[in-house]
Amino acid sequence: MIFRKKKDELILDRNRLPRHIAFIMDGNGRWAKKRGLPRTAGHHEGGKALLKVLKKCNELGIEAITVFAFSTENWSRPKEEVEYLMKLPNQYIKTYLPKIKEANIKMNFIGFLDVLPEEMKENIRLAMQETKNNTGMIFTIALNYGAQDEILYAVKQIAREYHEGNITLEDITKEYFEKKLFTNDLPPIDFMVRTSGELRISNFLLWQIAYSELYFVPKLWPDFNEKELRKALIAYQKRKRRFGGIEGV
Repeated sequence: MIFRKKKDELILDRNRLPRHIAFIMDGNGRWAKKRGLPRTAGHHEGGKALLKVLKKCNELGIEAITVFAFSTENWSRPKEEVEYLMKLPNQYIKTYLPKIKEANIKMNFIGFLDVLPEEMKENIRLAMQETKNNTGMIFTIALNYGAQDEILYAVKQIAREYHEGNITLEDITKEYFEKKLFTNDLPPIDFMVRTSGELRISNFLLWQIAYSELYFVPKLWPDFNEKELRKALIAYQKRKRRFGGIEGV
């Protein structure tokens, strides 16, 4: 049930929140352009918005959030922007790791991390090590990630196991396949949010969102605050999730 305050103001039912939310944090560059600033300024402000969303999700008791920070396709962006995006996770970890650790949030990273710069890989290891004993929300950052590449990577692992005689065709179930994905230790994704008004998934978590609720909002990511998060969660709670079935059956 969604309860109401005075003047019909909706409040959240904490018993019906999504366990796992995925965010496509789109619009940083457009936010900066509207203000006559370099695109890098938008990414900087986007980092601040992310911390606010993180804290609020953790306070609400949401188990996990996963954010799309850098895709396998982002390498084609202007050289200056790519260089900045490669430095941004380092800055983010150095600036916000103490606050994330204090908030009892556990950090996680997915994607093809081996090809990332050495300094970034070292900071990733640091962030995971420093928060590994935290018991709150799992905060996953997707870096150098592309869903089609992830699926292909999983298929190749399974094909190799089959070729070597370690599994049979009957062993290859949906559950077995999911164990080969980068998200195998995370709860199923209930809710995906994309900012900036774009109405596409952009090669993010294609397998994992098969039955996720999708939410598209025109706000640019740096403007996505606690109020916008609350509106998104209320929209989620209004929906009927049937997973291919019929309501009431």
